[in-house]
Amino acid sequence: MPDFFDRNDTKPAKSREAALFRNLKTIVAIAKPRASGLRRLLRDHETPTVAQREDLTRLPILRRRDIERMRADEPPYGGLLATRLGALRRALPSSPQGQGRDWWNSARALAAAGFEKGDVILNCFSYHLAADGHIIEDGALALGCAVIPAGTARGELKLEAIHAFSPNAFCGEPEHLRQLLDQARELNRDVSSLRKAFVFGRHLSPHARADIEARGIRIRQAFVTSDLGVIAYETERPDGGLNEGMIVNEGIIVEIVRPGTSEPAREGEIGEVIVTRVNPDYPLLRMSTGDLSRFIPGPSPCGRTAPRIAGWLGRVDETACVGDRVVTPAQILDLGARHACVPRMQLVIAREGRRETVKLRAEGPGSDPQLSPNLKRNLFDIAGLDAEIEVVAPGVLTDKSRLIVDDRR
Repeated sequence: MPDFFDRNDTKPAKSREAALFRNLKTIVAIAKPRASGLRRLLRDHETPTVAQREDLTRLPILRRRDIERMRADEPPYGGLLATRLGALRRALPSSPQGQGRDWWNSARALAAAGFEKGDVILNCFSYHLAADGHIIEDGALALGCAVIPAGTARGELKLEAIHAFSPNAFCGEPEHLRQLLDQARELNRDVSSLRKAFVFGRHLSPHARADIEARGIRIRQAFVTSDLGVIAYETERPDGGLNEGMIVNEGIIVEIVRPGTSEPAREGEIGEVIVTRVNPDYPLLRMSTGDLSRFIPGPSPCGRTAPRIAGWLGRVDETACVGDRVVTPAQILDLGARHACVPRMQLVIAREGRRETVKLRAEGPGSDPQLSPNLKRNLFDIAGLDAEIEVVAPGVLTDKSRLIVDDRR
């Protein structure tokens, strides 16, 4: 596998920034006459050009509710589509897809995960009125891989496909991969051809990663949304180990702001992820993903020069206040990192009369008498919260369970 996808991986940071905004300025100038929503956005905020980062920060942040309102007023894409609908390759509810090769920018991320020409990929992301399956397939085809479009077919059919085609790679949600491996073990089916996996979704927990890699499958994840494509992706250190955080993809401008505001977060501070995608068909300016992350300072050991973010650290709408304390999903993830025997946990905040209650639900060995007091002490150290600890059985929580549930709302 080559060390880098192309020369852009190691482009000097200043050159990348200049090229990003040069391309964005050109694209916006071409798109404005064609995209009424973009035209209104720029006109209302008196920003005639977007030639540098300072110009971009003068624009409002588009959050999901804004996009939904724009789409309701001007379907299907809120006036942000700069290409004629009939000229698209695919018209999906979440996003249009233009005709460009590797339109979602997934090939670079797949290559960083060890995918290469000649691989056979079992693609278990959905294809039906959804972008995820196409995001993977377009990048895989650009790399020269063969794709088995398994989508959401039943597990038995996927196991038959593995038996027939011996794919060496898997793409899908991490929990689905674990279920497929468990089903193969129960049915005594050979899935040993699978050696690597590329996943995205809500969160790949350390426990799930360790479980999958213990079965002989190297797994890498990316930060992906159906309208922005691949935002960032994991890479490896020179020694082959997993690199900290994720590299921001080419053609993507990422900002981190304090949740719910336009105020930039301080260096290293966790905040809301704001993305501008430099794309001629669907140029999205300052769109909030609704996710939390932070920038990682310093150059990446892998040699790539793009900025790094810490990956997914929770959802903005999961941040909660308890008294004068602000608790974030990242703090729950930090607690989980201290307790390897607890694969999943969830903080539940409720109100009994005028009193707020805090409970930490943790999936773990109930036979360990020290688990609850250790969790209680570490949660107080991390978040300053005095919580009741409830040890729950496996299956009560899943990798898609919210990290923070605020029942006061």
